[in-house]
Amino acid sequence: MLSNESLHSSAFSRSHSQASIDSTSMEDFLREIESIKENSIGSMGGQEEQIPAEVKPVDEGELEAEWLQDVGLSTLISGDEEEDGKALLSTLTRTQAAAVKKRYNTYTQTMRKKNKQSVRDVRDIFGVSESPPGDTCDNHTAQLDGTQEEKELPGVIKTSGSLPDDASLNSTTLSDGSQDEEGSFAVPSSGSVSILETIPALPVHSNGSPDPGQSVQNAVSDDDYLRKNIPPETEELSFEVSYSEMVTEAPKRSKFKKSDFKKEDYALTKFIVQKTRFGLTEAGDLSAEDMKKIRHLSLIELTAFFDAFGIQLKRNKTEKVKGRDNGIFGVPLTVLLDNDRKKDPGVKVPLVLQKFFEKVEESGLESEGIFRLSGCTAKVKQYREELDAKFNADKFKWDRMCHREAAVMLKAFFRELPTSLFPVEYIPAFITLMERGPHIKVQFQALHLMVMALPDANRDTAQALMTFFSKVIANESKNRMSIWNISTIMAPNLFFSRSKHSDYEELQLANTAAHIIRLMLKYQKILWKVPSFLITQVRRMNEATMLLKKQLPSVKKLLRRKTIEREVISPKTSKVLQKSPSSRRMSDVPEGVIRVHAPLLSKVSMAIQLTSHTKAKDILAKFQYENSHGSSECIKIQNQRLYEIGGNIGQHCLDPDAYILDVYHVNPQAEWVIKPQPSF
Repeated sequence: MLSNESLHSSAFSRSHSQASIDSTSMEDFLREIESIKENSIGSMGGQEEQIPAEVKPVDEGELEAEWLQDVGLSTLISGDEEEDGKALLSTLTRTQAAAVKKRYNTYTQTMRKKNKQSVRDVRDIFGVSESPPGDTCDNHTAQLDGTQEEKELPGVIKTSGSLPDDASLNSTTLSDGSQDEEGSFAVPSSGSVSILETIPALPVHSNGSPDPGQSVQNAVSDDDYLRKNIPPETEELSFEVSYSEMVTEAPKRSKFKKSDFKKEDYALTKFIVQKTRFGLTEAGDLSAEDMKKIRHLSLIELTAFFDAFGIQLKRNKTEKVKGRDNGIFGVPLTVLLDNDRKKDPGVKVPLVLQKFFEKVEESGLESEGIFRLSGCTAKVKQYREELDAKFNADKFKWDRMCHREAAVMLKAFFRELPTSLFPVEYIPAFITLMERGPHIKVQFQALHLMVMALPDANRDTAQALMTFFSKVIANESKNRMSIWNISTIMAPNLFFSRSKHSDYEELQLANTAAHIIRLMLKYQKILWKVPSFLITQVRRMNEATMLLKKQLPSVKKLLRRKTIEREVISPKTSKVLQKSPSSRRMSDVPEGVIRVHAPLLSKVSMAIQLTSHTKAKDILAKFQYENSHGSSECIKIQNQRLYEIGGNIGQHCLDPDAYILDVYHVNPQAEWVIKPQPSF
């Protein structure tokens, strides 16, 4: 509980924090904290109490090992030959590689001090290639540690040199038709090579262009996407360039101007996102495997982003709480979703949470102070117990619950998760960032990366929650719940820590968490869009993985390849091989023509000649016209989207405004399919 003294501390004022809470909002916060404590007493109702595991002393080596595992680089710890880890390393920008190197260096030094098993030197992973005198990290190879060591790791793909014809991934894969020498992949030579040679000299762009200026110029036509005459209070926001690279390339004396924090919603900058010829991509538009890679890259990029500001993204050893295996409250999101998918395989947000939303929306959107009210304690306790016992069996009677109890239990649902919906361990870094007062754009970029690094269940649930709160805020004139009220009240429920904090630390946590939620609510229309520079890196990862598997096969794969080569002699087998999709694409479909499949429509396939003006929505319209003989087909096409499948991407639901010829040049080996877009 915060004391009155902490609220008036001279050490914590508006001049020290952009996220300072005024006295009215602080009353909401204190009231919420008091309500949390009251409801926690006796709320277990016979449930097994969640007891945090014993907190062990912080071990830097263990923390960095966890970080390396979380970003998909466990191979650096285990020493296993694993293609995905090598592919990931090969796609890193200079700032990302520096972040990985820093953590791996700390890990190895700690392990050596403990006299544990021998570990590879950091230079074995990040070897430095030979460079002419005077070369800097702005040149082709990044000299991240400033040394001239040449101790390097054999067996890692290079980016210089040419590929043999039989090993080449199509040269247009990540360019506009010209070979990208610095971003290409080459077969490892027998000598040693440097992983840093795979790092592009400039930030990665979605169209493969190394020139930041070319990206927008080539990708955006005069009036298609980018608004002209932008008002002074708005600002362009690009997803094309790595955020951490933008920070390091900005002039140090004036990286970002300090923005004064004001309570009024309109004081926050309005962003206009540059929509290039590839369109924009939602998190749910990519396959689960590719989103896993996005999460890994996002955490690396977030770490590099804070490194660029000299801020350590310290993930202190948080206490772990074992969640319940059944019921509703205190159950991990993944467990809830596993149970819900037995009823609805496509569900992304826990069904019980969706019911809470529905109950509030039915009659509570205009109820004054809907999320300030505590409801009837006896009823809330009764409903909690019944939900735990009856919800999964569909026996709970929802018509008895009013919107007030639903709002109370919605907050309790998030508060009692085994781990908070958002990573509270990152809050100290955000506090430092905001205390330094950078532009709101910088805060958004950090938040954007944090959201992209969330597990799928957390991110999907957060998106649904922010959509719900936008409906509540839309009725502010009647319910008196502003964006600031909602963010202040929900902060201790969405960012909670079971660790002990001083009053001052609690206030900082509350201020920062409330501000982060406010940013989420303000920018939710663009917050869930995947930065295109990350999608480009995923494409490069997938290409590198394919090349590694092709050029560095295991004995089993080698034997299987030899078997296939022997069987090709058979005419029967040869005919089968000729019917493969890739062979069919290369022989039957001319350049610039794609065959689009629509298995759920009456017109199931069509060859489309692409021009520089062909958009995804044009192809959908063509199928709609061809299938317009029956009204039911017209209805069906409204829920369909064009997908890019295979090649250097797992699955990608394309923006209706995406120019397909540009996507085709990026991924010429893709299949093109029209099918329904899944929803929450």
